[in-house]
Amino acid sequence: MDPRAFVAGMSALGAGCAMIAGLGPGIGEGYVAGQACAAIGRQPECQSDVTRTMILGIAMAESTGIYALVVALILIFANPLVNFYNS
Repeated sequence: MDPRAFVAGMSALGAGCAMIAGLGPGIGEGYVAGQACAAIGRQPECQSDVTRTMILGIAMAESTGIYALVVALILIFANPLVNFYNS
């Protein structure tokens, strides 16, 4: 068995597991947007404050999804462990 093939396969599996982290930000952003709409519906005069806070929270949640994407891309395309083994 070629160790490079094993490492490449495990890297692909790890990249898939890393992309599961994209579910959290998606669920969180949907929840935040729904709660912001409910808050604006109750008090329309605070729309600018709620919108500003919502956008900041969504941006912070999205950063975790972007980190997961970067980890997955590194594991697939720029994996330093694939050439670590000399066969």
